[in-house]
Amino acid sequence: MRIYLDTLGCRLNQAEIERLARYFRAAGHEIVAAPEDADLAVLNTCAVTQKAVADSRQRARQLARAGAGALALTGCWVSLEPDAAAQLPRVRWVVPNPAKDALVAQVLGLPLEAFDLEPVAREPLPGLRMRTRAFVKVQDGCDNRCTFCITTVVRGPGRSRSVEEVLDDVRAALRGGAQEIVLTGVHLGSWGHDLTPRRHLRHLVAELLERLDIPRLRLSSLEPWDLDAAFFDLWQDARLARHLHLPLQSGSASTLRRMARKTTPQGFRALVEAARERIPEVAITTDIIVGFPGETEAEFAESLAFVESLGLAGGHVFTYSERPGTAAARMPGQVPHRVRKERNARMRAVLDAAAARYRSRFVGRTLTVLWERATRLDGQGWLVQGLSDNYLRVRARVAQNLWNRLTPVRIVRVAEDGALEGEVVAVHGASAAQPGPSGAVPPVLIKS
Repeated sequence: MRIYLDTLGCRLNQAEIERLARYFRAAGHEIVAAPEDADLAVLNTCAVTQKAVADSRQRARQLARAGAGALALTGCWVSLEPDAAAQLPRVRWVVPNPAKDALVAQVLGLPLEAFDLEPVAREPLPGLRMRTRAFVKVQDGCDNRCTFCITTVVRGPGRSRSVEEVLDDVRAALRGGAQEIVLTGVHLGSWGHDLTPRRHLRHLVAELLERLDIPRLRLSSLEPWDLDAAFFDLWQDARLARHLHLPLQSGSASTLRRMARKTTPQGFRALVEAARERIPEVAITTDIIVGFPGETEAEFAESLAFVESLGLAGGHVFTYSERPGTAAARMPGQVPHRVRKERNARMRAVLDAAAARYRSRFVGRTLTVLWERATRLDGQGWLVQGLSDNYLRVRARVAQNLWNRLTPVRIVRVAEDGALEGEVVAVHGASAAQPGPSGAVPPVLIKS
C-alpha cells in the first residue's frame, strides 16, 4: 500500500509521523510524496489555537480532494473533537493521541508486536515534509497547568521514554544518514521526572553524546524553570547546537502569574545571562503571547520593554486564542481582537529587529551548515539552503549537490528576506549528497 504522511503544528508532531513512517516501512509499505499517489493519507493534527483547529480541518479536506484513497486522522484536534473529525470526507480511522502508537497496527489490522523496527533505518519523508534533521520524541504530555494551554487536555500527563528507547530511535536515524538529531517533547525539560530513579534531561543528553557518534544534537523548546546554570555546561561538547528556545510567554510579572507560569522576568533574565556566559554566541529565542485576558496597556508595555532588553535572536509571537476547557477562556477582561492584533504587530517588530541584529553579527564569519534543500540550477550548479548550529538560515551557490552535508560556510551578506548568503569554504570527501538506506541519492527539492 502507498502511504502519504502529513502533519501540522509542533516538532513533536513531526517526530511522530517519522516514527509512523518506520512502522509502515517495517510492514512493507511505501511512503509517497503526494496524496494523489496514496492509497492512504495519515494526518497528524494540531489544536494549539483556533486557527490550528481550522487548519487541521482544511488540510483533511484538501487531502480528500487530492484523491487519497482513505484518511486516518490523529493528533490533538482529533483528541478534542473525534466526532467532528469522523464526519469529514474519506475519513476511515480516527485515532486520538493515547492510541497513536498503535495507529499503524490498527490501520493494517496487525498486532503491535508484529512490528520489528530494529532493522528499519529512519529515512527522510519524501515531498514537502522531507527533513534531513531527524526529530526524536523523548517524552509526551505535561503536568503543568498553564492557564492558556490545551495541551494537558489533549496530551495527558507527562511521561518519559526510557533511555534505551531514545537510543534505539537515534541509532535508526544515524543508520539512515541523519546528520542532526532534534530531541522533542511536549515538555522536553521534564524528561526523567517520572522515572525511577528520578533523572534530569541533562542525563539523557550526556548519555547520547557519550554513547553515540552524533554529528549534531539539538534540543527543541525548553521551559525555563526546568533549567539551571549548570545545565549549560553540557555545551562544552561542540556537537550540541548553540540554540536555546526558551518560551517566556510574557515579560510582565503580573501576566505571568495569571498564566500560571513558573518563572518571573528576573528569573528568566538570569537564565539567559547564565546561558550566554557558558555558550559563546548562543542563539536564544522565545515565544510570547499578546492579548492575554486582563493584559492592560501598561502590562503589555512592560512585556514589550522586557523582551526588547533581552537582545534575543528572534522568536514567535502568538495572538491569544481562547481554548475551551482552559482556565484562561473563563477569565474576565478578554482583550478585544483588534487590540490583540495591534499588540502582535508591535511585539513582532521588536523581535524581528532583534533577530536582524543577531544575524548581522555573523557577516564575515564562518558557520557550519547542514544543507536541507538543494535546487538544481540550469548549467550553474546548485542552490543549497540549510541551518547553522545556532539556527540561522543560510544559502549558497555550489558546484555539487551538498544535500545532507555539514560544511563550513563563510557568510558574506544578509539577503533582503533575512537569510544569510555565504560561500562554502571546503567540501571534504568524494561524494556530495549522502545516500539513504536504500542506496539512492535523495531527490532534488524545489521548494524551501
